[in-house]
Amino acid sequence: MMLTEQTAVPGSALPVQAMKDHLRLGTGFADDGLQDGLVEAHLRAAIAAIEGRTGKALLARRFLLRLPCWRDVQGAQALPMAPVSEIVSVTLLDAENTPTPLSTDRYRLVPDMQRPRLAGTGRVLPTIAEGGAVEIVFDAGFGSDWAAVPADLGQAVLLLAAEFYERRHDGSQWGGQGGGAIPLTVQALIERWRTVRLLGGGGV
Repeated sequence: MMLTEQTAVPGSALPVQAMKDHLRLGTGFADDGLQDGLVEAHLRAAIAAIEGRTGKALLARRFLLRLPCWRDVQGAQALPMAPVSEIVSVTLLDAENTPTPLSTDRYRLVPDMQRPRLAGTGRVLPTIAEGGAVEIVFDAGFGSDWAAVPADLGQAVLLLAAEFYERRHDGSQWGGQGGGAIPLTVQALIERWRTVRLLGGGGV
């Protein structure tokens, strides 16, 4: 499985001012621009960390999922990010990488806040050629601006970004807890959003 972002979150969608208020950074100084850049970088890092642990796309963007085979041809293919608003396209690739786009009447989205799925309309997903692959393009995210992000996830991002910012010079990682451990306060905020990962990534 290979998941890539097709579109990026614009800087204007990030809560830079809210983060500066959280850090109690002053304004009107010569290094305001530098501070904004640091704040944005740490926000993006925190968002990536939270998304990686919850399987939730906080801000809306487009993703491309490439699979060598279906996990369950008789069922539905689970998508690795939620919530999914639309499946944009499904394309079958043969062993020579020749694309065959599927008609939209061949598949459907099964919405779910934890485990959205791609299902075949005829109860069976289309066959993937030997040595080929399938590419699924889909849109996921709570919304296009920060106001759409659930409050607890938004707070988790601010706390984690603040951790990154405040310890940027001391060489420690995430509060010095080692091993990339997320602070307990952040873990508590994201716990209810975490998706149980099934072996093989199949449908549920």
